[in-house]
Amino acid sequence: MSNLKINWKLEIQDLIIISLGLLCYSIGYYCFLVPHQVTPGGTTGLGSLVFYATGWFKPQWTFFIANVILLSVALKVLDWKFCLKTFFAIAMLFVFLAGVENVLRYLWEVKPEFFPAGFNEAVGLPIVTSNAFMSAVFGSGIMGLGMGLVFLRNGSTGGTDVIAAMINKYRDMSLGTLILLSDVGIITASLFLPNSNLEKLLYGYTTLIIITMMVDLVVNSGRQSVQFLIFSNKYEEIASEINALNRGVTVLNGQGWYTKQERKVLVVLAKKREASTIFRIITAVDPHAFVSQTLASGVFGYGFDRIKVKANAEQKQRAEMEKLKAKVATDQANSRR
Repeated sequence: MSNLKINWKLEIQDLIIISLGLLCYSIGYYCFLVPHQVTPGGTTGLGSLVFYATGWFKPQWTFFIANVILLSVALKVLDWKFCLKTFFAIAMLFVFLAGVENVLRYLWEVKPEFFPAGFNEAVGLPIVTSNAFMSAVFGSGIMGLGMGLVFLRNGSTGGTDVIAAMINKYRDMSLGTLILLSDVGIITASLFLPNSNLEKLLYGYTTLIIITMMVDLVVNSGRQSVQFLIFSNKYEEIASEINALNRGVTVLNGQGWYTKQERKVLVVLAKKREASTIFRIITAVDPHAFVSQTLASGVFGYGFDRIKVKANAEQKQRAEMEKLKAKVATDQANSRR
């Protein structure tokens, strides 16, 4: 029962962070990009194309329809928890996009003096009214931050993010790079809009680059791992305390070359955010411990990332032969008994 409560607590935390990320995404989109008719990637970018072309079909409706189709395909490929969070994210982003637009309209009706000159209630509030480039930079930065928070909690903003997540499931590629590759076509299509030009197309590419960088920055910073080498005479107490954090500890046998004395060395791999907690444990148990901390560029296995490189046919065949040999050897040993 305690594990179930902990899991529910973590799931609720995930949904709160995902909602915060989606709110950031909606604000960046409607307050910065839409007023200057800058097209981002993804299904929101597809919704932008439809909205700019028709002038009445709102982006959130195109976003919702396209994502329902994509999610029906993703259910057969991705983990059901990911799909559940994606469905939640699609619904919440639809609500947030419509909510931000309606809030801007309401504020325009109640307090029009708060809005800068050039405000267009049909498309949104241009925070930077005279500089489309700065709007694209700030808007895409906020959107990338929001998408990073969503991905960090194993969620998705839908659209091409779902396609990227399906590919990332089997290939160890950057999520930001996958999104970049799948979104270029949508942004390029904006060049064929009636009021578009090469400048707006370049703004769209700028938003895509910034969103990609922000997604990777947020996701990678949240998943960075560290490695500790801990030298202490109180290694047993330190190891027990670190184990209580659900982190594994490996004890190595070492020898000081100068003193020729045998020593125990603790090896710990942990998330970067856990580093301060581990340092507190070491300091509390043995303030004189010698500690080395290094950044780990990649940690794969239980409790960390999963290896996503597939074996080729020859490697699979070799592995199957080894399993068969082991089984034959085991059967022969049992028959002799």
